[in-house]
Amino acid sequence: MDHSKAPVLEALSAYHESGQTPFTPPGHKQGRGADPRVRAVLGEAVFRSDVLATSGLDDRRSSHGVLEEAQALMADAVGAQHTFFSTCGSSLSVKSAMLSVAGPHEKLLLGRDAHKSVVSGLILSGIEPVWVEPQWDAERHLAHPPSAQAFAEAFEQHPDARGALVTSPTPYGTCSDLAAIAEVCHAAGRPVIVDEAWGAHLPFHSDLPTWAMDAGADVCVTSVHKMGSGLEQGSVFHLQGDLVKPEVLKSREDLLGTTSPSVLLYAALDGWRRQMVEHGKALYDRALALAEDVRTRIASIDGLHVHGRDDFCGPGLAADLDPMQIIIDITALGTTGYRAADWIREHHQINLHLSDHRRISAQLTHADDEDSAAALIAALRDVAAHAADLRPAPHVEVPPPDRLRLEQAALPRDAFFSSTEQIPVDRAPGRISAEMLTPYPPGIPAVMPGERLTSDVLRYLRSGVEAGMVVPDAVDTEVHTVRVVAED
Repeated sequence: MDHSKAPVLEALSAYHESGQTPFTPPGHKQGRGADPRVRAVLGEAVFRSDVLATSGLDDRRSSHGVLEEAQALMADAVGAQHTFFSTCGSSLSVKSAMLSVAGPHEKLLLGRDAHKSVVSGLILSGIEPVWVEPQWDAERHLAHPPSAQAFAEAFEQHPDARGALVTSPTPYGTCSDLAAIAEVCHAAGRPVIVDEAWGAHLPFHSDLPTWAMDAGADVCVTSVHKMGSGLEQGSVFHLQGDLVKPEVLKSREDLLGTTSPSVLLYAALDGWRRQMVEHGKALYDRALALAEDVRTRIASIDGLHVHGRDDFCGPGLAADLDPMQIIIDITALGTTGYRAADWIREHHQINLHLSDHRRISAQLTHADDEDSAAALIAALRDVAAHAADLRPAPHVEVPPPDRLRLEQAALPRDAFFSSTEQIPVDRAPGRISAEMLTPYPPGIPAVMPGERLTSDVLRYLRSGVEAGMVVPDAVDTEVHTVRVVAED
């Protein structure tokens, strides 16, 4: 296919050149009705290119096939059979994928390190989760994706499971052995969905971890806005094989998706695909070299340890690591990642990716250069020099994995929509949660609806909040109280 083409961008250019006059949404009419103060911040071009997808970018019948051609080019670029664009983020895409594999009261194998969007999918669908345990690094208090063996054992115990979902890479950059997991699923005649939200860049350089379609995944969900050049909420989901029908996947997306998709998001997805096909190899040659240099420079700063494959990969750990995620253990500084990240933002106007009780991280992409790298290094040197100002840090009580895991006492959907009550946290152990409690980022729920609460997990969340953890989806974000299923 001709990857010099960008059908959405070309159609948008043609729309501008033709001088069309819209009597359709959006109501700002290419910015003429927008408040000048808003245009001054967002820019004229944003409004000018915010047009209707049909009866605007394309005709009323979509007969020019603009979106279909752009999606076909994307599929060809990454070696998928079908690709669908989403302007509602991978949170919607992963729900669409789940609903295309399993339905109400059917089982789906899920890594327990799944994003909160997966739990939202369980609540909406009524799917019964079968949780597959991640691989726990007890030394570093960090979970890596579940092993293929763990999925095989889950299928043996639940042969009626309709498929599996695995998250790879994780927000910490660690990756599953996707080929082995796909082999396990296909031996059972079941599809595997890969939530590869953090892996948009993986198809475009051989020195990056293997991407899901090459590993044999049936459905792969990717957030182009995370590691690519897409706008926020720009997502794609890819399909191959015959275990999931394309018309089923598309119908599930139609069920959940917006009827007013953003042409701006479509155009950015389209342009990113062209950029990666034409220049991705060279861009990531440079980006990978920069990442390696940044790692070396951080390693020279006293009190900072940059995690690499030697730390995260091996038997019982991850299968691979995305080197573009720079994960830094700051335990030796005697403070928390929360405090360090906040200090760096305040004093250097730098926003880090993740922070937890002992780590901070910086996400690099093809957009970074020596200037942004130098700013990061300067901020890290400075926070290390001022570590004494960040002590003593509140202690986060992280229990071992066997005490972190909760009993699934009810379906997430049943608990979420049940009669509920809000009770003090000290009365909550033993009760069934009716809400998600999710340290964010990375957005992996510590508690989900239907799980029976324990004092260990509640102490972890309360101590985390006191140390700077954010739990934004809780009714009480300070976790002084929790929402539970009402008792008769």
